[in-house]
Amino acid sequence: MRSKAELGASIRGGGRAVLVVNSRSRRGRREYAEALRLLIAARIGFVGLYPVTDPERLPEIFAEALELDPDLVVVGGGDGTLKEAVRHLAHRDIALGLLPLGTTNNFARGLQLPLRLSGAVEVIARGKVADVDLAEIVRDDDSEPEIFANMLSMGLSVKVAENVPHLLKRYVGRAAYPLTAIARLARDRAFTATLTVDGEVHTLKTHQLNIANGSHHSGRPIARDASPDDRLLAVYPLGGAGRVKLLSATARHVLTGAFRTITEPPFVTAGKVGIVTDPPMAADVDGELHPGTPMTVTLLPNALRVMVKQDFPDT
Repeated sequence: MRSKAELGASIRGGGRAVLVVNSRSRRGRREYAEALRLLIAARIGFVGLYPVTDPERLPEIFAEALELDPDLVVVGGGDGTLKEAVRHLAHRDIALGLLPLGTTNNFARGLQLPLRLSGAVEVIARGKVADVDLAEIVRDDDSEPEIFANMLSMGLSVKVAENVPHLLKRYVGRAAYPLTAIARLARDRAFTATLTVDGEVHTLKTHQLNIANGSHHSGRPIARDASPDDRLLAVYPLGGAGRVKLLSATARHVLTGAFRTITEPPFVTAGKVGIVTDPPMAADVDGELHPGTPMTVTLLPNALRVMVKQDFPDT
């Protein structure tokens, strides 16, 4: 592995890069050409271009792109595209350059990246390489471990992710998620979650449980001191068993997330957490459905190399 400075110097010197853009994402189709123009103007040396119209092909496209031995993989799309990217880039001497073209862009917000295309390209061309954390899910069955960058959620959010209308996302953006949640809330049932952290057992009843590696959920900060580079998973429910408490906890999350801290309730922080639920629950993992519980989530420190602004606090 090269040092971060060596990899960054190679990228700024016009090193080998590939571009993968999910043109099915909210902004991907209309901004692919402009992104390519700006990246070429910034003297990024591309050896492969992949505008993706079928997201089902993302695994094979990333595998093909990595065969080109790039220094930099520029990825444009939403949370699902990002999840596939980090699965391929984890623990590699390759930097991720992120174009936030999705609906909520949670991981980009956590990395303090500009959400405008021109600003994101500037970071890719002039920024630095940082090492940030990822997380890994292991189930009790024989399924393969699964890596994610930002957030694992279970409960109402899974039903929302499965049922949010695509056209609603297109026209109202991230507001589509709370609107869909409100519509489904009356039918939702609370579940019991048992969390094992450092040998200590926590049991709670809730409609929504989140396990965050990153710092943002639904486009909003979860706490002022949460970060994708803090060596911690932040585990927290939204409310308790009652539906009204879920609504009030969600409102507090939206309004006060930037002011609260992960050192206080309702947060439990850990490097590893075992999760069992009654009933067993599926999970939304960075926008993709996962079989869910029972499972163990483990932090992977400094597992991803990514382009960030020069003043990003890389630890």
